Amino acid sequence: MNNESILVTGGAGFIGSNVSDKLISLGKKVICLDDFNDYHDPEIKERNIRKLLSLGNFLLYRGDIRDSELVGLIFNKNKPNKVIHLAARAGVRNSFQNPELYNDVNVNGTRNLLDASVSHSVKNFIFASSSSVYGTNKKTPFSESDEIEDLISPYAETKKQGELLASDFANNKNLNINCLRFFTVYGPRGRRDMAPYKFVDSIFKGIPIKIFTDEQSYTSDGFARDYTYVDDIVSGIITSLNYYNNFEIFNLGNGNPISINQFISTIEKVTGRKSIKEFVGRQEGDVPITYADISKAKQLLGYNPQTPISEGINKYFKWYQLNN
Repeated sequence: MNNESILVTGGAGFIGSNVSDKLISLGKKVICLDDFNDYHDPEIKERNIRKLLSLGNFLLYRGDIRDSELVGLIFNKNKPNKVIHLAARAGVRNSFQNPELYNDVNVNGTRNLLDASVSHSVKNFIFASSSSVYGTNKKTPFSESDEIEDLISPYAETKKQGELLASDFANNKNLNINCLRFFTVYGPRGRRDMAPYKFVDSIFKGIPIKIFTDEQSYTSDGFARDYTYVDDIVSGIITSLNYYNNFEIFNLGNGNPISINQFISTIEKVTGRKSIKEFVGRQEGDVPITYADISKAKQLLGYNPQTPISEGINKYFKWYQLNN
């Protein structure tokens, strides 16, 4: 259905702008709601959507998901068929500085959107969750059916709360919802506070990179991440728009974690530069490993990540060179 109207919250951000691009290319109408807060440089967000603003089937609202009056106006005027809810206060470490703000935006803002979606008979609501909800779980790979043992950041707590809210709305208010747990997304337009950007930028410029583990863990491959290229995440999001089963949780990752050591080595090869490493120890809220079991998403969504780390970093570096 190319006449679908889809609300994308956080639609000017890293993942959101890539999703918006894809939806527009598929002939959908995109209603973007973004508050352009200063956690992610607003000028970068403006750049992310500059080309879209000239298109007739892209509409931008600048505002906060907690603003029930604005959210009501958007739903009343545009009557979106589906919602992709990506807007959130991001950043695990930053959540320790202001847990009340994270809870207000990520939980109360989500409730606001869920309420509006029920009132306007939205067909499908996609909630962006995070691999951080797995906390310090020892069993790997992480599966959607795993018990959550220990949430170790306010950010992770807000994402788990969002999932619980979504489950409540799906089961009691007849709203179809898919919760997508993203695993370490990287690629073009990636936030500058995230490790992939920091590593590429610093290695290319010959600036020391801070590695948030000790040297022994680094060299023993004891600190691994399931790096997932943004195009693969976007593909999973788009596919989930057409999946209906009341309420589901899906892991969207690459299913192939690599150590920080391997990740940095790959960047060194792609950039042709050597890294200068500064080991600063593990930080509050960091988990030792993220590793997605993606078998459920493969089976039910047809999710099939296509981008190995070497190819993804190569694409990312080309984008970096053109945009810095």
